[in-house]
Amino acid sequence: MPVEIERKFLVASDAWRNTIARSERIAQGYLVGAKALHEGHARASVRVRRAGERAWLNVKSATLGIERAEFEYPMPLADAEAMLGSLCDGVLEKIRHHVEVDGTLFEVDEFLGDNAGLVVAEVELPAADAPFPRPAWLGREVSALGRYYNVNLIAHPFGRWSEAERTAADGAGPAGAQACC
Repeated sequence: MPVEIERKFLVASDAWRNTIARSERIAQGYLVGAKALHEGHARASVRVRRAGERAWLNVKSATLGIERAEFEYPMPLADAEAMLGSLCDGVLEKIRHHVEVDGTLFEVDEFLGDNAGLVVAEVELPAADAPFPRPAWLGREVSALGRYYNVNLIAHPFGRWSEAERTAADGAGPAGAQACC
C-alpha cells in the first residue's frame, strides 16, 4: 500500500519567496470529506484536484499524523471540472510554490478565498525519522493538528477561525476538527 510521509509547518516569514522554483494554482474539492469523516461514515477522504491542465483523484486514509495511506490516479480534466462544480461541498483554492532547500523540496501552499492569510509548508520524506533542512522561515509544526488539513479548511475556513484557534498548539479547535486528510 502506498504511504505518504509528510510533515506540515506554518510559515514564519516570507524569506522562502526568494527561492521559488515554480508555482501553480490548485483547486480541490472532496467527494468524501469532513462531514462523513467527523460522523465516522468514512475511513478515507476522496479528493478531486486540478492543477493547470492536469487533474487527479486522490484517496487518503483518515488518520492524523505524518504517515498515511494515499492513492492517486490521473483523470480527464473535464471530469475533474464536472466533479468540482457539481459533486463537491466546496472548493479550496491555493497557489503551490515549489521551494528547494539543500536538495529538499518544500511545497509552500498559499491559500486563497476564505482561507487567505494561511501559508503552510509541507515536506515529503522517505521515512518518518528522515532528516531534512530547517530553514529560518519554517515555523511551528502542525502535522498532527487536523484543523490545518485541507479537508477541514473547506468545512471551517481559516478566515473564520477565532484567535484561539489560530494560536492553539494542542490541536484544539471546533468540535470534530480533528478529522483529517
